Amino acid sequence: MKRSVIFGGTGFIGTHLAQSILQRAPSENVVLVDLLPPRQANYASILQDALKSGRATFTPLDVRKRIEPQSIGGADVIYNLAAVHREPGHLPHEYYETNLLGAENVCEYAAAVKCSEVVFTSSISPYGPTEDSKTEASLPVPESPYGGSKLAAEKIHIAWQKANADRKLLIVRPGVVFGPGEGGNVTRLVRSLVKGYFVYMGNRDTRKAGGYVKELCEVIRFGQEHQESSGEACTVLNFSMDPPRPLSEFVEVIRKVAEIRSKPLSVPRSLLLGSSYVIDGVARTFGIRQPISPVRIRKLYRSTNIEPKRLRDLNYVYRYSLEEAFVDWKRDNPEDFAKNSPVKKQEVPRSSQVRAAGTSK
Repeated sequence: MKRSVIFGGTGFIGTHLAQSILQRAPSENVVLVDLLPPRQANYASILQDALKSGRATFTPLDVRKRIEPQSIGGADVIYNLAAVHREPGHLPHEYYETNLLGAENVCEYAAAVKCSEVVFTSSISPYGPTEDSKTEASLPVPESPYGGSKLAAEKIHIAWQKANADRKLLIVRPGVVFGPGEGGNVTRLVRSLVKGYFVYMGNRDTRKAGGYVKELCEVIRFGQEHQESSGEACTVLNFSMDPPRPLSEFVEVIRKVAEIRSKPLSVPRSLLLGSSYVIDGVARTFGIRQPISPVRIRKLYRSTNIEPKRLRDLNYVYRYSLEEAFVDWKRDNPEDFAKNSPVKKQEVPRSSQVRAAGTSK
């Protein structure tokens, strides 16, 4: 029986990936490795049933520490999703400590248990923000500690693969990944529109690379099947809708799915950015946690125009349009689209924990 080990398996992407594996491969076992226990939300019901039946198991573990093979057992496929990724939210050294040590320890574990197949979720952050289109062939120029740490982690995984010709490595670079349980930027966008306080700030045409979490799971499977059929040992795939959609398209689709009649207003970018410095400064002084910061405001109007060229060249067929993605999300987790729904505790970004990558970029 095939055994898949998912590091970062109880995070947002890890939960959906585990459910995707369990659905498509009834004879496969899944091991979730993470700091926090599996999610209990309604959208994770397939995983909950698998945990009860024994098809899925949970192993609490910190990838920043050396992994004892006997603590997990063997693996036929390893998925490394574990990372510190929230920006802002960490000191610069924390990204490197977790993302580099995690990569080294996971690769050492893979070698110890003689696993020859690893999937690593990197990020589009190594490319840096860009209005110009970039593809897998573009030179990565990270501007943040997170982007730099993910690029270095890619190199660690590549060194593992090159050490043995029989090894296969799939690197997926996701943009903004959204869906049930995300609790990040797109969830905040949905709720700001539902509650009527979203405003444009000169960023209607800002393009954000990314896509639906279930589409990402399909892309991972597609990449694995491509490697199996082609014999390609190391594959890099950008993950995004093709082409990346502008913010205005996200807004209009959310308004349609959530049945929002009011149209968002526009305010000057300088006003919001200036206000964010004041709000952030006051909050820091009094130790108040709140979502407004100059870093987040700048990210709202800087494009990440990253193309999934390799997927296009391989004739990947997308399963979800943007509207279909939000309809599916609402069906799985309608409370995210409810006007009076608070953020669930489990969805609050876990800033001190190792989590699945690409969820709130």
